[in-house]
Amino acid sequence: MTHVSERSGTESSPTGGGDRQPWTAGGNRPARKRSASYADAGVSIEAGDRAVELLKSKVKQTRRPEVMGDLGGFAGLFRLDTKKYKNPILASSTDGVGTKLVIAQQLDIHDTIGIDLVAMVVDDLVACGAEPLFLLDYIACGQVVPDKVAEIGAGIADGCRYAGCALLGGETAEHPGVLRPDEYDVSATGVGVVEESDILTPDRVEIGDVVIAMRSSGLHSNGYSLVRHVLLGAGRMRLDVVLDDFGRQRTLGEELLTPTKIYAQDCLKLIAEAEVRSIAHVTGGGIPGNLVRILPEHVDAVVDRSTWKPQPIFDLIQSKGRIEDAEMESTFNMGVGMFAIVSAEDADRALATLTGRGVDAWPAGEIIEGTGKVQMVGQHTRG
Repeated sequence: MTHVSERSGTESSPTGGGDRQPWTAGGNRPARKRSASYADAGVSIEAGDRAVELLKSKVKQTRRPEVMGDLGGFAGLFRLDTKKYKNPILASSTDGVGTKLVIAQQLDIHDTIGIDLVAMVVDDLVACGAEPLFLLDYIACGQVVPDKVAEIGAGIADGCRYAGCALLGGETAEHPGVLRPDEYDVSATGVGVVEESDILTPDRVEIGDVVIAMRSSGLHSNGYSLVRHVLLGAGRMRLDVVLDDFGRQRTLGEELLTPTKIYAQDCLKLIAEAEVRSIAHVTGGGIPGNLVRILPEHVDAVVDRSTWKPQPIFDLIQSKGRIEDAEMESTFNMGVGMFAIVSAEDADRALATLTGRGVDAWPAGEIIEGTGKVQMVGQHTRG
């Protein structure tokens, strides 16, 4: 974020007449003057400026050579190096993090939610083969508390560093009367670039290709309305309860706030090293709902559940909520955050590339003749 403003105030004239004289009772008697300020309406310009200052060092760490100028301008400037491409295609994506924000606000922990935000945007970009170039963020809050906004922004900057993109600019808007002082929401838009001939599309997928799964860090940023209903509502669990199944004496709250894994740089390296046909980012809709988006109509993807074990948090949610398997798979990633479909000849190379980068990856299925569907077979290992 590089600028702070208020977007929901009511101080403007309904007629838009900036020179309109105030109405007075009693004819021509002079109106009784009463001074008011923006701060009286709940908006602090000074607090916003302070938040920006606290963030500047973090934002500078995301700078790329193509970035022009510094924070504070009306727009972020980015010089695209067109000499690197024959036919450069820009890709864009926008997203938020949903009601995972509620957990962060309840725990008063705000330095990881920005990583989730970046992940949701940049991993959509890389799914079409694009390198993330820059990101713009938007933070809306009931009250600008500089340290809190700086924590949120620091997480966004960290996410951008992990993804290799610049945090080019953004906006923090103070919305008193719309949001409570402790409430906020975040969103971001990212832009990437890909050579036109290298765009990953469903028509590249062939029968005999291998489906490679990349482990998620947990829930990522989907399904939290159901999570909160099942665990914190009906389940009456406390966020500070320590659950042995999570390991390392982690609390439920710490598990729920585990940042979404960012795969962008790993996938770009994979694309450079192996014959990648297509990539699917597993978000809302789960494995079947996202993998189907990268399949042509003449093939099916067969995914074998027995090739991996979901993290304990998924078992906890399912058992507490008595949730059907189909509902779980259509809501959560079930332990897989990204799929890559690669040629059979390059499967070993692809796995070696990912493993070398510290990504837990494995062959989870194959592409067969079909009708553009995802076939989930086998059963997850439990216990």
